Amino acid sequence: MQNTAKIKLADALVKILEKEETKFIFGYPGEQILPFYQALQKSSIKHVLMRHEQGAVHAADGYARASSQPGVCVATAGPGALNMVMGVATAYKDSVPLLVITGDVPSQFKGENVFQEVDVNSVFHPITLQTHFIDDPQKGITIIKEAFLTLKKGKTGPIHLNFPKDILQEEIDPSLLGETAKLKRETDWGPLNHLKEPIENSEKPLILAGAGVLWSHAVEDLEIFAEKNQIPVTTTYPARGIISEDHPLSLGLIGLRGTPAANFAGEKADLILALGCRLSERTRKGIGKGTVIQVNLDETVLKGDLNLQGDVKEFLEKVKGITIKNTGKWLEELQKHERTHDVFTEFDDTPLKPQRAIQEILDGMGDSIVVNDAGSHTTWVNLLMKVREPSSLIFSGGFGPMGYGIPAAVGVSLARPSRQVVVVVGDGGFQMNVQELAAIAEMDLPITICLLNNQSLGIIRQWQELYHNGPFQVELENPDFMKLAHAYHIKARMEDSPGDVLVAVQEAVKLNKPVLIEIIVDKNEDIPLPGELMENFTFSGD
Repeated sequence: MQNTAKIKLADALVKILEKEETKFIFGYPGEQILPFYQALQKSSIKHVLMRHEQGAVHAADGYARASSQPGVCVATAGPGALNMVMGVATAYKDSVPLLVITGDVPSQFKGENVFQEVDVNSVFHPITLQTHFIDDPQKGITIIKEAFLTLKKGKTGPIHLNFPKDILQEEIDPSLLGETAKLKRETDWGPLNHLKEPIENSEKPLILAGAGVLWSHAVEDLEIFAEKNQIPVTTTYPARGIISEDHPLSLGLIGLRGTPAANFAGEKADLILALGCRLSERTRKGIGKGTVIQVNLDETVLKGDLNLQGDVKEFLEKVKGITIKNTGKWLEELQKHERTHDVFTEFDDTPLKPQRAIQEILDGMGDSIVVNDAGSHTTWVNLLMKVREPSSLIFSGGFGPMGYGIPAAVGVSLARPSRQVVVVVGDGGFQMNVQELAAIAEMDLPITICLLNNQSLGIIRQWQELYHNGPFQVELENPDFMKLAHAYHIKARMEDSPGDVLVAVQEAVKLNKPVLIEIIVDKNEDIPLPGELMENFTFSGD
């Protein structure tokens, strides 16, 4: 019997990606990762050539959020890997499952300070769930398989695999591909035995749902549990739409910028089931003294009064026999409070008020998915949009980098090809990753970019005027955005009057092609301040 021919690690890596049903890889090639690209040429996986490594990670991030499946991105050593840092940190803060692949200098040169060498693993360590330097091809197979298993079944976030060029070219026995990986997942359901009585005896229960509900594929389970027990539901920023905000039990967003109903419920609830969320400082703004039962696979975020380290879907399965006796009075009490924000948008002014522009975008986009960038427009979208389905409002909630919106929209569009995508971005954030217009144009993606031009970093100007003796270094001398879009072969138009934005967005989404709509808005209009401004918050401008 002849021995089975060995295969290179790079080919084995591609085969594992195929077996995991990876459809897209977002990347940018370079010398040290070329063996992987050579293997990818023979694959059915589509490589999406972004124009910057940060864009590649944001695109993979958008793909993951829109599909509830891990995103995959790739770059080369040194500068390529370090250009990914912003995107990886963004995904880490929001627990987005990404497989981040980088090439590295050949292993014999590690530690010799050769061309483009840097200790990438040390850089990625604080912003990933795991970072691995693959110096043994056989162990590499195990690590790759365990990484995918963790991303799909364990706690979510980026996992980084760093491959020296020579290791990618080493050969392995293909039988290793058939070996089964084991999930290294810790759970602790011990406290569950003590929860039945407090849950069933609760008179004012509240479900606080986070994005972990999405990653555990428990959206339907949560709605069934809430409806059976008539428990009101509120969400964190990235979880909006987990239950439709038109649903009778939905109270909307809680915490900073939360709805009056959600924050009232959070303050008055005697029991809060915090499922798949990390209870950030923004969320805690809406929580009172009620007992918090927190369920999360990530033990580092457990801050409740009663904590269960475990998967949300498994938790809902374990408690489906629990019945809360009567929440009728509680629901009746909540009916007195608004579930939307009272924001006036019917301005007829010119220059156009940004809130009027955002309202017209939302009214004109139909069932498009919204991808937000970072800045004052983010606040207006959050205040004005009613989110009716999961993963239909996508943005970076925890890190908030400018420049997220355009590359993330590439991933969102590829994940949900039957849907239009509308990006809302400011003139500052637009210019952070403007080069990704090339990727959008090349694939002719149905993405409408609504660029709010206020010729400044608007939210930073507002904080400077409030607290720092006036604006400084926030005025933008912008390019001709129409010519810029045309240079990328993208249709473009400019609007500056009430009523015209609505028509422009309606017409753009019908085209099923890339379109840029530049919207001139009032540079002096401020976002409304929260009830209390926390001085330790940081904001990105637009």
